[in-house]
Amino acid sequence: MERQDCAGSSSQGPPQGRGGTQPRGIKQLPRFDAGVMETYLDDMRDMKAKVYQMFREHPELLPNVEEGLSKEEHRELVRRSLKVILQAGYSPLDFLARDPRKYFYLGECLSMVDLSLMVKSGVQYSLWGGSVLNLGSEAHRRRYYDDIAQLRLPGCFAMTELKHGSNVAALQTEAVLDVLSDEWVVHTPDEGAIKWWIGNAAEDGRAATVFARLKVPDPNGGPKLVDHGVHAFVVPIRDANGSTLPGVEIRDCGYKVGLNGIDNGAIRFTHVRVPRGNLLDRFASVDKSGRYSSPLTSQARRFAATLGELTGGRVGLVAGSVGVLKGAVTIAVRYACLRQQFGPPDCPEVAIIDYQSTQLRLMPILATAYGLHFARGLLTDKYVDMKRTREPRLVEEVHALSAGLKAYTTSYTQAALSTCREACGGHGYAAVNRLGALRSDHDIFQTFEGDNTVLLQQVSAMLLKEYRQQFSGAPLTATYHYLRAALLGALPNNPLVTHDTEPRHLRDPAFLAKALEYRTARMLFTLSLRLRKAGPRLGAFHAWNKCLTHVLDLANAYVESVVYKTFLRAVEGCVDPECRRALKAMSDLFALRLIEGDMMFRNDEYIAPSKAKAISRLVVSLCSELRGVALPLVDAFAIPDHILRAPIGLGGSGGTGPQPDIYKEYLHAAGFEV
Repeated sequence: MERQDCAGSSSQGPPQGRGGTQPRGIKQLPRFDAGVMETYLDDMRDMKAKVYQMFREHPELLPNVEEGLSKEEHRELVRRSLKVILQAGYSPLDFLARDPRKYFYLGECLSMVDLSLMVKSGVQYSLWGGSVLNLGSEAHRRRYYDDIAQLRLPGCFAMTELKHGSNVAALQTEAVLDVLSDEWVVHTPDEGAIKWWIGNAAEDGRAATVFARLKVPDPNGGPKLVDHGVHAFVVPIRDANGSTLPGVEIRDCGYKVGLNGIDNGAIRFTHVRVPRGNLLDRFASVDKSGRYSSPLTSQARRFAATLGELTGGRVGLVAGSVGVLKGAVTIAVRYACLRQQFGPPDCPEVAIIDYQSTQLRLMPILATAYGLHFARGLLTDKYVDMKRTREPRLVEEVHALSAGLKAYTTSYTQAALSTCREACGGHGYAAVNRLGALRSDHDIFQTFEGDNTVLLQQVSAMLLKEYRQQFSGAPLTATYHYLRAALLGALPNNPLVTHDTEPRHLRDPAFLAKALEYRTARMLFTLSLRLRKAGPRLGAFHAWNKCLTHVLDLANAYVESVVYKTFLRAVEGCVDPECRRALKAMSDLFALRLIEGDMMFRNDEYIAPSKAKAISRLVVSLCSELRGVALPLVDAFAIPDHILRAPIGLGGSGGTGPQPDIYKEYLHAAGFEV
């Protein structure tokens, strides 16, 4: 058997960072300065450097997953960290109220420090503080703002109940006005209405924003109370000494799969009395006589307005999830560039990142991390504009975009964490390398602030609403012809385009954007058709349930199209040519991977079999090209080693000079003298 050439013997140029050279015949992207890419990605990097320096100066605040902290120890560590953040001059509530971009950015920074810390901060400032600011009046702000901001008044966001989570409108806790005493009587009517999973409740919270059914006496003198639906009330739950107040019963929810630095608790209220002014009354008020009034004409509109003010929580989760994704892919890529395994006969072993299977695992994750970074920026900017203008159309857009991106990003990151763990082999399973802890801590991101399945349904419902408004009263043929004219164009009918396999065409942004738009429009058209057909026979609820998989696929397709178009704008805005080529390759890979994995394109004859095969070959080629710049791409995320805290993912000098001996660090972590 003829001896194979050893890796590194080709004449294609210098080694591409850690792990040797690319195999022969692979096109290489030009190297670029990771610092230049970081500058383009991050216009608040100075703040990140200062935050991370703060934890360098306080290493005792960085949880060591090997130590197996008890929940009590972890909770105390998080409390101390929050106080250090405030002492350093960072006020999350001020950021949220005056500069939300800084608030969400701080959350992303904290996500790789400790997800419990990030979530605890979110509970205190975004949920508890944000609910008071956004749902209350100026009087509420004056009364509570400073104490919430300075952690003098730790609080909770008591929405979820034991038997009701996502279905907020069906919450059972009630707040009944006692006209004689001018007080609300907050009560848990049965065990199913006990507030559950309430962050900050088990130990720290002294007050809570409680979501309860507002009930007042019948103004016409009838015997029954009038139920005006779910509203928010400020309810004290502990005194200054930490003792629970009369009528308040709190239990610790105990150990969880992750996030054990958060003191989640369950709260039962037994006829707890609070002043009438404790109603957060931005959208509705009740006078001393019990007369209810609101500027919004229907209960549905009031409920929507209330929940609409809470979108900031979802924006924060997108930011935190993107931060975790960046950290995980950084660890996996750096390890893959250093880990040697097998190779040609009689030659040194090669880096596992040189294997096509590893590239196909990790390069799409790296590309998606960049795409979601830019999408997170889009969402943040739109949120800031919405808070500034209060423009109704923008409010609706941010609600849908935050719902879709929260669901998509958190689900993608959770799957990527498992892939990164597997790509790191047995060493990825070691607690010291953090991938397992990140996976456990991040898992709940798919559930809280809106279950992902529920949020995706909201996105599809919005798309269907717009679709029906556009074609109200139009015959079915009109919508089909519009679909063909607006989105199909000549593509499915022109054999030259349908069969075009040239990389020039396959990497053309016009083709990629049109293809993803077509997929969304096609799904929207067919879903509307299916619902129209099944509705009269099954009823609206059962028709929707019958189409639920289609509903979820539509929402994900819409989000992916938004992410790609945002990614494309970022590519076009990059002035450094080497950085732009790397960004373009990643955006192409992001879109092509989606097209490759969706059979609809072939079933619709949108893409011929020969073109589908060419796309698969191009995906492999792009992954190989990106392998050569994978290190500077993850280095541009600028997560320092003391924050990453994974021996197999140490960055050293960023792939351009002497690299750390990860095995020495790993042995040291295991207790060996090296």
